[in-house]
Amino acid sequence: MNQKTNWPQFSTLISVFFFWGFVAASNDILIPVFQEKFQLSAAQSQLVSVAFYVAYTIGSLIYVAISSAVGSDLLNKIGYKNGIAIGLIISAIGTWLFYPAANTSSFALMVTGLFIVGLGFSLQQIAANPLAIVIGDPAKGSQRLIMAGGVNNFGTTIGPLLVSIAIFGPASVGKTHTIASIESVKTPYLILGLAFLLVAVFFKFSSIPNKIDLENTAAEESTNDSKLLHRKSAIEYPQLWLGMIAIFLYVGVEVSTASNLPKYLKQDLHISTDKVAPFVSLYWASLMIGRWTASVGAFNLSKRALQILSFIVPYIAFAVFLIVNKIFRHDITPFYVYAFVIIALIIGDLLSKGNPARMLLLFASMGITALCIGMLTTGMTSVFAFISVGLFCSTLWPCIFTLSIAGLGKHTNTGSSLLIMMIMGGGVISYFQGFLADIINIHYSYIVGVACFAYLAFYAVRAKTLLKIQGIDYDALQSGGGH
Repeated sequence: MNQKTNWPQFSTLISVFFFWGFVAASNDILIPVFQEKFQLSAAQSQLVSVAFYVAYTIGSLIYVAISSAVGSDLLNKIGYKNGIAIGLIISAIGTWLFYPAANTSSFALMVTGLFIVGLGFSLQQIAANPLAIVIGDPAKGSQRLIMAGGVNNFGTTIGPLLVSIAIFGPASVGKTHTIASIESVKTPYLILGLAFLLVAVFFKFSSIPNKIDLENTAAEESTNDSKLLHRKSAIEYPQLWLGMIAIFLYVGVEVSTASNLPKYLKQDLHISTDKVAPFVSLYWASLMIGRWTASVGAFNLSKRALQILSFIVPYIAFAVFLIVNKIFRHDITPFYVYAFVIIALIIGDLLSKGNPARMLLLFASMGITALCIGMLTTGMTSVFAFISVGLFCSTLWPCIFTLSIAGLGKHTNTGSSLLIMMIMGGGVISYFQGFLADIINIHYSYIVGVACFAYLAFYAVRAKTLLKIQGIDYDALQSGGGH
C-alpha cells in the first residue's frame, strides 16, 4: 500500500498524453474553418469530432477482435510500451494525410486523416491509462491520471493557438478579420507526424514496463480480498458497464461544450472565427488548471502543504494560459476576471479530498450549475460559464476510469479497451448538440450537457456502493493521510 511512484517511468509515459490533448483541442479550430470553407451546417462540421472520436471505438473493437483471435490479451502479448509505440506510428500516418488533403482541399481526406490519428490514439490510451494507475500506489492512481491529464491539457492549451496561427498566420493577431487558408494546415501536421515517430522510438528504448501484474493490483485496491469478484469477463462487472456509459457521456459533454463554443461566440457575440482561439484555449486550459490542482495529491506531502498548494497551483496553471496567449499576442485583459471563477474549482477540490467518487459527484453537480448559468445569461457571463465547464470536467476522466476498472484484475486491459471504445461519445454528443443547435439555437443546445452531467452524478453514487460491496473503499484506502 506504500508503493512509491516510479517518476522516471511516469515522466516518459505522460508525453503521449500531451499529443492526445494537442490534436483534440486543435479540432475545435478546424471545425469552424471547415464550416466556412466547405459551407457546412453546424451538424456537418461536427463530422470532424465524429471521425476523430468514433475512431477510438473502432480501434478498441479491433483490439478486442485481435485479442480474441490470438487467444490472449494483445498488450500482454506485444508489451505495453511496444503497443504505445505502434499506436504513435499509426497516428503519424494519419497526420501525413493532411498534406494531400490540404493540397486538394478535400474535407473527406482531412476527416480520414483525423480518423487514422484517432485509431492510433486508441491503442495508446488502452495501454497508457492502466500504466499510469499501476506505476505507484493504487490508492493514488486516479491522482496520477489527473497529473497526466494536466500534461494533456498543456497540449490542449497551446494546440488551438498554434493551429490558429498556422491557418490564419501570425499577422492575423490584431486584424479585424483574416481569411483562412486550408493549405497552410499541412505544415504543422507534418511536423506533428515526425514528432510521433521520434517519441515512438524513444518509447521503444525507454524503461516503461512491457508487462504489469494486474491480479496483484486488484488485491492492493481491496480492503477485503475475500469480497473481490472473479468474473469470467470484464463486462460482467457492474462498475465497468455503468462506467462505459459514464465515459461516453463525460467525453461527450467535454468535447461538445468546446466544439460548439466557436459557433456560439460567432452567433451571439459576433466574434469572428479567427478570433476564437483564446476562448477555446481557455476552455482547455481550464482542464489543465483543474488537473494540475487535483494532481498535487499524488505527492507524499503533509496535509498542510497540500492545502497551500491547492490554492497556489491553479493560479500557476492560469498564469501559464495568460503567458502563452500573451506570447501569441492575444489581448488577455478580458480573461482576468476568470481568476474568480477558479475559486469554485478550489472549493470543490478541497471538499473531494482526492476520493474519486466524491470528486465525480461534486464536479458533475458544478458542471450542471455552470451550464444552467450559461443558458440563463448572455454576453461574457454566459461565455465564462460555458468555459468553466472545462474546470469541472478536468478530473472526471480519471475518476470514472479508476472507479470503472477497480477490482477487474486480469480483465483490466479488456476493461480499459471497452472504456476507450466509449470515447466515441465526443463525436456523437457533439453532433447531437450541433443538430439541436440547427433546430433551436446554439445557446440552449447546451441542455445536452446538463443531461450528461446528471448521469455522471448518478454514477458517482452507484459506483461507490458497488465497489464497497466488493471490498473496495477509497475512503478507507486514503484514510492514512493525503489529499
